[in-house]
Amino acid sequence: MQTVTLIIDKRRELSVKYKKLLASETNSVIITKNLVSAIKLIQDKEPDLIIISDSIDSDLSDYCKKIRALTYNMRPVIIAVSKSSELQDRLSVLENGADDFISEPVNSEEFVMRIKAHLRRELEANMDAKRLLPGKNYSMRAVKRVMQENNFWAVMLVSIENFKNYKETYTELASDKLIQTYCAIIRSALCENDYFGAISENEFLIITDGIKVEQIANFLTFAFDSVASKFYSPQDNRRGFMLMRGDEFAGRRSNFVHTTIGVVTNEFVQYHDAIQLMNSLRQIHNLANLHSKSNYLIERPQISAENAVENIINDKIFIIEQDEAMTLLLKTILDLQGYEVRTFSNYQDIESVIPAMIIIDAGDADSLKGLEICKIIRENPFYDRTKIIVTSVYHDKELVLNSGADLYIPKPYEISGLIRWIEALLTD
Repeated sequence: MQTVTLIIDKRRELSVKYKKLLASETNSVIITKNLVSAIKLIQDKEPDLIIISDSIDSDLSDYCKKIRALTYNMRPVIIAVSKSSELQDRLSVLENGADDFISEPVNSEEFVMRIKAHLRRELEANMDAKRLLPGKNYSMRAVKRVMQENNFWAVMLVSIENFKNYKETYTELASDKLIQTYCAIIRSALCENDYFGAISENEFLIITDGIKVEQIANFLTFAFDSVASKFYSPQDNRRGFMLMRGDEFAGRRSNFVHTTIGVVTNEFVQYHDAIQLMNSLRQIHNLANLHSKSNYLIERPQISAENAVENIINDKIFIIEQDEAMTLLLKTILDLQGYEVRTFSNYQDIESVIPAMIIIDAGDADSLKGLEICKIIRENPFYDRTKIIVTSVYHDKELVLNSGADLYIPKPYEISGLIRWIEALLTD
């Protein structure tokens, strides 16, 4: 992404000279002559660096103070340029918000190097140390800037799903290597003019050409799935899922990591501000997210991302339990916790409603009928997003989790522990 430098200077010749010295492929330079137009440019462009000349019709120190007050939320570098070389003038300007003071006439080479040093420090201050990427604030600044361009652009929200579970299972060191590998893959797919930044620990923002965005998204999903298996243990690869650490006895299953990519462009929708764009991008990304498979989705004219994902909390819990006393106890307690609970004696009685969770008793040690029910439910795409807890008197974690359960809890168990697990799985 290009940095943006704003020059506030009434003098035509010198301001043009400064622009020629500083303008490059990596730095866009804008000139304005007064505070009114400067304010509009600061709001629209959010410049990384502002050069203020004492040619303006105002005290330079006071002007720096006003600009700093206007930019408190973006904190650009402010450099004062003045014909004065008096110490008191320097101190006054620096005290009122300027980061540097340069006396005129300037040495062209020193002037350019000073500006580059300030821009470099500005970028480094907004850099994520682990991933060597610009952080969330810088990424939002990039979104605001691209929205003002007339060319065909695209914004991509790229995430690694199930990352929290992977990090918990394989440690932070392994998760860092996974992130670094994916970042290297993403960089290999982008060109110099594309923007690549971080939004959160496992989410990234890419700004690129709208023409090539589908090719990039297709490559990223393919490349991620090609290398992902190398980040699991041989045992997990054989199982087909991550076996997470629960407490001393419980066992938890988690799908492998996968990547989800949502894309919006300016081809069909003209966005009014960055918040609207990011909300639409997040909704498209949510639509693209599959349960256990990498996928991407690009905004199309027939897809309206607005209000497409309903923010409705699914609080339905189904219980399949042969023990009537245990069934009554679970239903009563979960009802008191605010869940909508339904109980069934067998799988065939389950209604055509998608619950948030199903709690299944595995049955006696000889038959383990509940595990067969679990397999049937897990193979049914209708219940793709439903969490399954299996309770069992037969204490074999891998056997239970291989049936498709998200969590295995051995019997007997404490109801309070079950409640904690339900809350953890439903907020995962």
